[in-house]
Amino acid sequence: MAQNTKLVIVESPAKAKTIARYLGRGYKVEASQGHVRDLPKSQLGVDVDNGFEMKYITIHGRGPILAKIRKEAKSASKILLATDPDREGEAISWHLAHVLGIDPASACRVEFNEITKKAVQQAMKQPRPIDMERVNAQQARRALDRLVGYKISPLLWAKIKKGLSAGRVQSVATRLIVDREEEIEAFVPEEFWDVTAEAVLPDVHGKKRSYTFTLYQLDGGKAALTSEQEAAKAQKRIEGASFKASNVKHSEKHKTPPAPFTTSSLQQEASRKLNFTTMKTMQVVQQLYEGIELAGEGTQGLVTYIRTDSVRLSDEAVQAARAFIPAEYGDEYLPEAPQVYKGRSNAQDAHEAIRPTVVDRRPDDIKASLSRDQYLLYKLIWSRFIACQMTPAVYDAVTITAEGGGAALRLSCEHKRFAGFTAVYEEGSDDVEAAKEVALPKVEPDTAIRFTDVAAAQHFTQPPARYTEASLVKTLEEKGIGRPSTYAPTITTIIARGYVAREKKRLYPTELGRMINQLMEEYFSPIVDTEFTAHMEQQLDDVETEGADWHQVLSGFYPDFQQMLSKAESDIEKVEIADEVSDVPCDQCGAMMVYKMGRFGRFLACPNFPACRNTKPILNYIDAPCPKCGARLLEKTSRKNRKFYGCERYPECDFVSWDMPVKEKCPVCGSYMTLKRTRKDEVLHICANESCRHKVTVAAEEEENA
Repeated sequence: MAQNTKLVIVESPAKAKTIARYLGRGYKVEASQGHVRDLPKSQLGVDVDNGFEMKYITIHGRGPILAKIRKEAKSASKILLATDPDREGEAISWHLAHVLGIDPASACRVEFNEITKKAVQQAMKQPRPIDMERVNAQQARRALDRLVGYKISPLLWAKIKKGLSAGRVQSVATRLIVDREEEIEAFVPEEFWDVTAEAVLPDVHGKKRSYTFTLYQLDGGKAALTSEQEAAKAQKRIEGASFKASNVKHSEKHKTPPAPFTTSSLQQEASRKLNFTTMKTMQVVQQLYEGIELAGEGTQGLVTYIRTDSVRLSDEAVQAARAFIPAEYGDEYLPEAPQVYKGRSNAQDAHEAIRPTVVDRRPDDIKASLSRDQYLLYKLIWSRFIACQMTPAVYDAVTITAEGGGAALRLSCEHKRFAGFTAVYEEGSDDVEAAKEVALPKVEPDTAIRFTDVAAAQHFTQPPARYTEASLVKTLEEKGIGRPSTYAPTITTIIARGYVAREKKRLYPTELGRMINQLMEEYFSPIVDTEFTAHMEQQLDDVETEGADWHQVLSGFYPDFQQMLSKAESDIEKVEIADEVSDVPCDQCGAMMVYKMGRFGRFLACPNFPACRNTKPILNYIDAPCPKCGARLLEKTSRKNRKFYGCERYPECDFVSWDMPVKEKCPVCGSYMTLKRTRKDEVLHICANESCRHKVTVAAEEEENA
């Protein structure tokens, strides 16, 4: 390295490659590959008797990386630490400064919110000292998590089962899922009935259409029908009465665009719309942030910093969007003033919302340079950002009340008059399907309305829905549990530990998860209390924002925690958990194999270990034959963690499909069909024959029970 060369240290090799392009000659960019120092794995590493002093060591495997960085540092004219612009990044810079003998108070730290040439070059001109309040906030969080994890986990190993763990945030997340399951189990459904009636009315274009009215009032009171007899009486009354439109109300509704993405809202929307897990979302968006090789442009960072809970946008980004929108969509899609969004009261506002770095870089323009997942997620981020600065969608709505014979029925419908932001983006939902738009009826007050096809339908109240990853992230955020960087690893951990299972996007507690939660509630109730955990999060935030003493935060927590530990160690009796026995015999010794949890999920193992060390993967068969040879089909996972379906006779039979085949044959051409869920949660069977592609709509309940 030349003597006048500046050394810039970032976290990842991908980011190093991108930034090196922007800086050019005079700079050398190296990657630390994340943290270089941490608490030792073999011991607590936090001296609770000496002011919670932290014992840091070089992370195993980071020695060669540090040696290379030290070598480059010796000949550098200046060292600039350009790790991520958050607490973890600040702590990594602080550790690097310690290793390299850099004064943290010197102008050694550079920070940028997006990896673009302009942002990076500008940051290099404005180095600052390391922010010790950020570093201390990270140290406090690290020490707290280490104390909880390293003190409770060995207790679980000794009393229940080796390999278990209890974390500060993961324990609360597990409790939320267990509590929801207990609500569902305790739920007692209540019967209720709806009565609807059809009426043929002219629409605004003069065309006759059938509209469905719903009974909502009887004899001046709410029509609360709780039995078939009550519903039959109401049905008979409607059939024997004459009705007229007693009230016709026209209105205009405005639907405003959603705010730009935070980490949480991106994880939620990617789960709903793209079926991504929270971890997959973070892996893909990290790639977009660090830089993608674009044809003709080189490596470019496509989105701004990805760990944020702010909905704030820079003035420059807003102005770029406001210039783009009228040129692309028309003047009527641009509001008079920029849209400004208000974030949550406890949101950290250090970074912008997640947005594209260059507005003019349309998703389809760079599609050829992106993987499928990168394209889908970039399109989601780009569309949401553009939409957030567009005009609201405008709907014409009409509500018609028909009265007769002491009964009142109501029809409400709406029609989109102006698309506004929905021309670009529609927000997803976990549970509610979007209302279908119809041409509005044109009815004057006092018009006679003749009802046909009066029908009564039985319903039952439904228990609360199980959490999806999206709804769990939303709840954690609303309750102030964890922070943007913790949602994905928290969910991944509780699934990997076997405390929670995921089936068809819903999260269920396992028996092990229930047992651990019961123990935590009984002996460590504050740790799994949402309000206590949220208060701790706020205290950790105060270390950064208010300059609170991080040692005091820990000393306020630890004495009570130590008492809980002592009581648990003396009171908890050892619990024996029997392994779940499968119906698969060991092909080496004949014993029935048992289910075990490993690093990559569940697998089958011989119960006679260590005498017999036989193990097997769990094979997930689907209820459809191989279209090529008629053998059974297996659900498999690709190297990139994407599901696909293949024949059990591979390699003799090479059939594979990304979409799940179903038993039914195509009624048009006889080819096999595959399962597809639309964004509106419709279930379709689609012919795999590219020249046919016949579609059959299937009832969701039918598919669930198949």
